[in-house]
Amino acid sequence: MSQPHGPQADGHEPPPHVLREYALLADGERGALVGPRGDIVWMCAPRWDSGALFSSLIGGNGHYTVSPRGRFVWGGYYEEGTLIWRNRWVTESGIVECREALAFPGDPRRAVLLRRIIAVQGPAALTVCLEPHADYGSASPRDVRRDEDGAWCGRSGALRWRWSGAAAARPRRRAGGVTGLTMELHLVPGASHDLVVELGEDPPAGTPDASRAWRATEDAWRREVPALENNIAPGDSRHSYTVLRGLTGSTGGMVGAVTTSLPERAEAGRNYDYRYVWLRDQCYAGQAVAAAGPHPLLDDAVRFVSARLHEDGPRTAPAYTVTGGPVPDQRTLDLRGYPGGHDRIGNWVNRQFQLDVFGEALLLFAAAHRHGRLDAEGWRAAGIAADAIARRRHEPDAGIWELDDRAWAHSRLACAAGLRSLARAAPATSARAWAGLADSLVAETAATCTHPSGRWQRSPADPGVDAALLLPPLRGAVPADAPRTLRTLHAYTRELTDDHYAYRFRHDERPPGEAEGAFLLCGYVMALAEHQQGRQDEALRWFERNRAACGPPGLYAEEYDIQQRQLRGNLPQAFVHALMLETATRLSDAPVAVPGP
Repeated sequence: MSQPHGPQADGHEPPPHVLREYALLADGERGALVGPRGDIVWMCAPRWDSGALFSSLIGGNGHYTVSPRGRFVWGGYYEEGTLIWRNRWVTESGIVECREALAFPGDPRRAVLLRRIIAVQGPAALTVCLEPHADYGSASPRDVRRDEDGAWCGRSGALRWRWSGAAAARPRRRAGGVTGLTMELHLVPGASHDLVVELGEDPPAGTPDASRAWRATEDAWRREVPALENNIAPGDSRHSYTVLRGLTGSTGGMVGAVTTSLPERAEAGRNYDYRYVWLRDQCYAGQAVAAAGPHPLLDDAVRFVSARLHEDGPRTAPAYTVTGGPVPDQRTLDLRGYPGGHDRIGNWVNRQFQLDVFGEALLLFAAAHRHGRLDAEGWRAAGIAADAIARRRHEPDAGIWELDDRAWAHSRLACAAGLRSLARAAPATSARAWAGLADSLVAETAATCTHPSGRWQRSPADPGVDAALLLPPLRGAVPADAPRTLRTLHAYTRELTDDHYAYRFRHDERPPGEAEGAFLLCGYVMALAEHQQGRQDEALRWFERNRAACGPPGLYAEEYDIQQRQLRGNLPQAFVHALMLETATRLSDAPVAVPGP
């Protein structure tokens, strides 16, 4: 790729890239996507679900770009065990890198973007442009001025910002107003240059020290990310843990993804803004971490999920903001959207009931208990979840895929799995009640959701097979060697997989790959299912196939377009990283052989 005159010399927003080329910067409280031209094109501030300050990714105004002048070839990598990204460009005059990070751990009220430009080999010439437009591009910069230290300051919407290291920048104007700041940067071989952007609702305080901020960020990542050496892919597992940590804030809540409205091919009942905490996804992440050890993200998951159960009881919602508030209604922004996508914010999940969330919470608490990490508050939350299952088990729900309300088999079996798992450690009275309730759920579901062929089916009214029906034996709701389990796995493999890629369910008469991309979570579930059946070679094939479905930054989206080898959907998708971590961990254990049908 080349940009002869710098990426924004004509005053336009950076053009979009394919999703596999974006890297993530995150500090737990918010995240940013940076592209191969050094273009930060998405970042919400001060929180995950706030209005975006940089929104050119979905057709809004606002970006922050550091890009070489002239022709270049791009590459990049994360420093191990961190979300410190290094964009690397081979130019016609040498090699230049831009080291990028959000200062970590993040402050809920203040974000700090660090960028260090390094002339690795030969001289470097770059164009730098900062255009902070808050509220998805609707709030232009105002009160822009340079202070006595040479830093540029201003406001955008409710945010105040300061840009240090850019004394040579000049305002960029359009239609009589300032749209941003730009400068040309020249470095001699071996030289480096720091840029620091501070963002918050309060005026920046003190003078930023870039070197100190970099050291603090490096040290914090070293403390936060465990080695994770005892699995089959320690490097990638550690990276997935790092991504999950970057998506997890001080409240303990983990957002589903950084972005909104990035396109998928599946449309039936789907929602598009994933900048909220899905309790199911957080439970998946907690269980994955617990498989690897009693690491801090397990405690975060238990803390956030417990708090929601204590506050909302049987009316616990499927998703919340990171502060534990309700998810806002879905609306559009009147933006162009990412090509092929939309401009939606908010999510109609706020109107749904998802029964399986209570079962996943119990599975999370059981995993925490096995590591001695479930306190009295956690046990009380478990009692609330079990009571909610007992009260609401006969209500139709939206299910794991958030479709129309039905008596989904997976939802009820997920609850049975959670009840059985925690009953083993509960006091005698609760243990008997929870085990009995689990038995009833399995019996009722078997009576209404057994297909004539002897496998599980999706619901009493839907005879189809579904990837979600592979989860109950993995979580202990039903035996791994039960005929219904084996027939379900066989039918799913035959009908909904292709060359070790997996799909959720059949939308219509089309082949599954025409209706949606391969669902990476389901690919990892297949690896776990084959491992449980003692077929380790097949498990490893499934694992390796889906592990490779990412771009150079190693980030997973929800779906993968097999034909075009492209990522589809919001980025990065937390539950895919969670299942990757769990699968890599569990496949390192000897497979447990079970009898055949």
